[in-house]
Amino acid sequence: MAALSKSGGTVAVLERTRPPAPCPDVWLLFAPLKGGRTEYVVEKATELGVARLCPVLTRRGDVPRVNLDRLRANAVEAAEQCERLSVPVVDPLADLADVLDAWPNDPATRDRPLFVAAETGAAQPLAAAVTAATAAGGKAAFLVGPEGGLHPGELDRLTKTPFVVPVGLGPRILRADTAAFAVLAVWQALAGDWTSAPGQDARPPFR
Repeated sequence: MAALSKSGGTVAVLERTRPPAPCPDVWLLFAPLKGGRTEYVVEKATELGVARLCPVLTRRGDVPRVNLDRLRANAVEAAEQCERLSVPVVDPLADLADVLDAWPNDPATRDRPLFVAAETGAAQPLAAAVTAATAAGGKAAFLVGPEGGLHPGELDRLTKTPFVVPVGLGPRILRADTAAFAVLAVWQALAGDWTSAPGQDARPPFR
């Protein structure tokens, strides 16, 4: 601590013990959940290395608003807890239809596939879809719907959208938060920073 007063303080940085490392370029779009589980999704997705968190309104979603400041604070706390040197962007709540409309026109999304966790209909196995996306460039976004699942009308639009890839998560129906963690874990294992051995960017040993 360089200086401390009643109104604040200043800190002098003496040594950099670990350089920042880029996080995998993967986004999570998710419907807000009841009972504090939205904050849980933000916390665990941050620990799993997501670069951007995008809460979306869906037809069957039953949480019409979020506390954006609280979610961003959750992301900061989770980054500190897992010793991550970056904090994911947390977007304001947006309607899923508006997000899809804007996707092809935004430089950040126009070449980014959107993988949709689909409970019904034709879908690729998640691991196969992630492997193919890695070969094509590595950017990705995942959409996980609400507890009641995506509305048939939403699914119909999604399956007809060129940048959308429906993916299956196996024979069991997962809770929405479990599905979010599953897709991110698979992505990290096959395409993210779990694929590299710890090196210069790893946390230094205890002294």
